[in-house]
This record gives sequence, structure tokens and C-alpha cells, in this order.
Amino acid sequence: MNCMTGKGTVRLSGKIAIVTGAARGLGRACAVRFAEQGADVVLLDVAGDVPGVPYKLGSESQLGHTAELCRRHGVAVLAERLDVRDLAAAQKIAALAVARFGRIDILLNNAGIAAPSGKLAHEIEESEWQLMIDVDLSGAWRMIKAVGQVMTAQRCGSIINVSSTAGVVGYRNFAAYVAAKHGVIGLTRAAALDYAPLKVRVNAMLPGSVRDDPGVEGRMLSEIARSLDVPVAEHEELFIQAQPTNSLVEPNEVACAAVWLASDESQGVTGSLITIDGGFSAR
Repeated sequence: MNCMTGKGTVRLSGKIAIVTGAARGLGRACAVRFAEQGADVVLLDVAGDVPGVPYKLGSESQLGHTAELCRRHGVAVLAERLDVRDLAAAQKIAALAVARFGRIDILLNNAGIAAPSGKLAHEIEESEWQLMIDVDLSGAWRMIKAVGQVMTAQRCGSIINVSSTAGVVGYRNFAAYVAAKHGVIGLTRAAALDYAPLKVRVNAMLPGSVRDDPGVEGRMLSEIARSLDVPVAEHEELFIQAQPTNSLVEPNEVACAAVWLASDESQGVTGSLITIDGGFSAR
């Protein structure tokens, strides 16, 4: 089965995309951009709070709003609650997606948490370490496990893992997050080699400081600031000072990169890291 689809401005026509962490933030931005470009979408989110995460996660109503924004582009939408720590549930949803749409062309592994953080490495509780790795790293692997057999049978597919600049540089007081995001890069490179003969591509996006755009209800940057005891009213200016471009990354800039990686325009690209950080990690 061939992955080539329509050309022109609608770059994902005929494709089926799964997006985790779709209720808000980068997940919503990417899901809506996929829909705008013609992809039918499967929107997944824990849609509720997780014990041990010290801030509110995306809600069921926010997931529903993402679904509505996608439907406005005339595509089919399936929205389901999923905790990426649950492999059986991930596999069930992959089967549901295939039953509904017949195939899976794109997986965007976006689900993740930024905290518990804000501690020296030895101060991190084992439960906090395990929670971070389980969601940010193992969650991506579980989704790959759930869709990998489908994509390899099709002999096509694009898996996009959302890492971070924390996947290539260190940050003080964020050892668990940095370790998880470095791990996502290792997973990306190894899986890319595994799947290359089977025509399934695996790449990673590394966003830097992304603005908490109210339009997508993002709050990752403010939660990172909170972990660093930075006043919310001052956090954007603080992060901008570290940016060579003197501006924060916009969610739509990350979403545009995701569309390219998902599309047939990037068919020769696998095992690559697409850094979207305004030059932060180039220093």
C-alpha cells in the first residue's frame, strides 16, 4: 500500500493521524493543523489529572474543543481518553482507529508532563522519577508498540516524537525531564533504523521555549517557570532573554514542522532531529 496522496496545499489528504496529548497546547496546535491539511484525526488525551503531577492537565472539555476545531475543516474525528501509561488501552485504541479508518499513517507522540521538577537530582523521589519516565519516554514507546505493526504491514507511516531542547542540553533542577527527553531521542534514532527497511519513518521534533498561546490553552512554559520559582508575570521575559531571536517559539511554528514530517514531502527523512527553538541550542 502506497502512502502517496494528493499534492498541492492540502498536504495530508487521505491520511489518518493519531495525536496524543491533544486536549491543549502543542497537541491541539498540531491536530488542528493536520485537519486543516486534510487528515482525519484520532485525538487522544488523559483528559484529567494524574496523581503526582502538581498542575492540572488537559480536560475532557478541552479535548472536545480540539475535536470541534478539527471538524470545522471537514475531516473525520475520533476523540478518546487515553493514559499513555496503559499499554492495553493504547493497543485497543490503535485497533479502534484501524476499524474506523482502515489504516494509520501518522503518529504524533506529544503527550508529556513537565513536572514534578525543580529539584536537585538527589532530591527527586523515586516515584517522581518513575512518573516522568513512564509518561514522557515509555508513553511514546507504548504508542509506537501499539501502531508499529499496523504501519509496518502497510509499508508506510510517519512517527513523530516530541522531545525538547532538553533532549540535547541539560537544565538545572530538571534531571528527570532531561533524562526522559534525551531518551526520546535515543528511541527515535533506534526505531528509525528498525523501521527503515519497512518504509516507516521516525523523527523527533525538539521545541524550545514555546509561548503559552491562549488559543491552544498552552501552559507548559508557565509550569516550567513555576518549577523554577519564577513569577508567572515575569516568565516570558525571562525565557525571551535566553533566545537568540529575542522571541518565543509559537505553537503554530511547531505544528508546521509536524505537518512537513507527516507529509510525503519528507519521505527521505528518518532518524532526524528537527530543532524548533529560535537558535537556543545552537550556542
